[in-house]
Amino acid sequence: MLSAAEEIVLVGGSTRIPVVQDLVRELGGGKAPNQSVNPDEVVAMGAAVQAGVLAGDVKDIVLLDVTPLSLGVETLGGVATKLIERNTTIPTKKTEVFSTAADAQPSVDIVVLQGERQLSKDNKILGTFRLAGMPPAPRGVPQIEVTFDIDANGILNVTAKDRATGKAQTITIAGSSTLDKGDVERMVQDAESNAAEDAKRKDVVDAKNSAEALVYQTEKQLQELSDKVPADLKASLEPKVAALKGKVSEAEPDAELLKNMTKELQEELMKVGQAAYSQSPPPPSTTSTPSSGSNNNKPDSDVIDVEGQ
Repeated sequence: MLSAAEEIVLVGGSTRIPVVQDLVRELGGGKAPNQSVNPDEVVAMGAAVQAGVLAGDVKDIVLLDVTPLSLGVETLGGVATKLIERNTTIPTKKTEVFSTAADAQPSVDIVVLQGERQLSKDNKILGTFRLAGMPPAPRGVPQIEVTFDIDANGILNVTAKDRATGKAQTITIAGSSTLDKGDVERMVQDAESNAAEDAKRKDVVDAKNSAEALVYQTEKQLQELSDKVPADLKASLEPKVAALKGKVSEAEPDAELLKNMTKELQEELMKVGQAAYSQSPPPPSTTSTPSSGSNNNKPDSDVIDVEGQ
């Protein structure tokens, strides 16, 4: 509400008209407009102050511009992945690393999004570009750096770079931080009113992505370790893989059922690793007598606890 403002500053020559000033006073709950500045010069004065701040000449005034809405990219399954959150102070820069969704993928399409919804189709597309010329590699192996860089003028530069080849592509988007206030409020309210439904739909997408990744991993291990996997274990895995594939292909699968099927296949897949290691030749046995200065509390083998990326 206008009445909640600490000061009301009039901008533009027409605000000198008494009727306009009376209307502003009425809308402001009786608060008189601040007429300490010339309405013809106030915009130029503000621009001069901002220039001084950017140049470092003015240090006792802090003017903060922010991103009105979140910015991000589309990822696997149509998910909107945020890199820069709403109301982040600009200038700002953020980099995240992504990978490919298919084997021998020669290129990636970067879809730049603006908005607060969890799925890309419900947000605004600011631009799209392609990073091509990537060497063939298994899915998940390539590392693609995506950088969002917003300068003090609100101009957004999005860069995608393949770490292996050094190849990069960039798109420049102007006006990403100059949305109309009404549009911003509408998009924020839209996200809030659809939050529960969006969360359910994203849960389905996440479950499908996890299931697809596990199917890929299982098929790859069965192929690579085919001579070490017992026939009965292979016979148990193959129908589970086929069933999970079928469930993933459904337009709207049940997320909980998908998670349970994924968990069952994961448990079964662990038996493949156990079977492979059980057939590995044992290491040569050695005998030694510990010296009196040795550490008798040393464990039988080293344990490496690494979180996968």
